[in-house]
Amino acid sequence: MEKGCQHCESSQSIEDENRLFLLEEWDTRKNLMEHEKSEHFKVLRGELSILTELYERTFNTEFHSKGIEEILAMQLSHP
Repeated sequence: MEKGCQHCESSQSIEDENRLFLLEEWDTRKNLMEHEKSEHFKVLRGELSILTELYERTFNTEFHSKGIEEILAMQLSHP
């Protein structure tokens, strides 16, 4: 895996075998942007450009600060 990549997995839809999912988790936006400049990502973009149907690309951003687990646990234990 590349620097900053925390997790990477792919899967295929059980309803539509032509629908694929790629999930990546990155530690920083900077490392994600560096990944998108890499040669192998350029190859992926090239492959996407020859698809016969449009594809959807979605970004979700999460922020985790130190101690958030303890805060969430306290909130759940005190309804």
